[in-house]
Amino acid sequence: MAHLLEQFRDGSTAFATAREDAWHQLGTVTRDAMTAEEALSVAFLAGWNVRKLPLTASEITEDGVTPVAVPDRFATARTNPKTGRTDYLGVVGPDYTPVQNEENCQIMNTLVDASGAHFETAGSLREGRQVFITMRLPETMTIAGTDRHDFYIAGLNSHDGTGAYKLIVTPVRIVCANTQALALDRARYSFSIRHTESARAKIAEARKALGLMFRYVEEFEKAAERMVNETLALGEFEKVCRELWPLDKDPSPRKKANDAKRMGHLRRLFEYAPTNANIRGTRWAGVQAIGEYLDHYAPAKTDTVRAHRVLTSSDVTNLKQDAYRLLSV
Repeated sequence: MAHLLEQFRDGSTAFATAREDAWHQLGTVTRDAMTAEEALSVAFLAGWNVRKLPLTASEITEDGVTPVAVPDRFATARTNPKTGRTDYLGVVGPDYTPVQNEENCQIMNTLVDASGAHFETAGSLREGRQVFITMRLPETMTIAGTDRHDFYIAGLNSHDGTGAYKLIVTPVRIVCANTQALALDRARYSFSIRHTESARAKIAEARKALGLMFRYVEEFEKAAERMVNETLALGEFEKVCRELWPLDKDPSPRKKANDAKRMGHLRRLFEYAPTNANIRGTRWAGVQAIGEYLDHYAPAKTDTVRAHRVLTSSDVTNLKQDAYRLLSV
């Protein structure tokens, strides 16, 4: 599955991220945390003016082309942030009300008030049909005293009528279509607003739901703490790795060599990586070692290729999910 970030003809990408240099190949990195205005501007999400247009069809007859009105159906369109032209996005019904990208930011700002949350990523997917905006919540967790985990509130919006406007709390930092899917999967609590309703009028209800979502933060912390408190022997860790990367019964010499190299990396990360210093020998260290291998050591022609793969590959996402599942208690 491709990352599906919108890319323009001039080579720029509709994606902004705060201080995460690993993904600079596919968007714009800012030095500091972003305000709502900066997130919209840097990710080319401002001024779209998403709107409904009357929909017509054309019938070809012997007399030529005859326009046919399509009652109760409308096309959604935007003003392209680069060309200023009108882009078609989707087909919706008469009750559909667009939620502008600016309004998405305003809603998220209102939900968290002056809590200290700041905008972290923003981007456009599928040629503008879907948009994500995330804020890093101030309640940064610490596992085993040093292992930090940030949580995000994400505003997920579709401009093509394929889904409701959704607010979620998730530990997954959204940077593309893959991570958006993962964030939705990990967000056990969410709040949806149909495009036939007033988004701003639902803020009080959303705020209440957000309070329920914080239970997920607590549950995730407890799950991580359980893994920190459960020891994991090297042999058990290798067994999990074998389940993630099974070796053929009669592998070729090349496959055997690649397998040995991968297992060597994984063992070193599990036993000696500085990032695991305070959680060494635990099930949580196993999760972190596998994630670190996939992000930084898995074979790739260049670091850029590896970063792109981590960002775009569903295989990498599935391996991380499977590792978490196999090691959780």
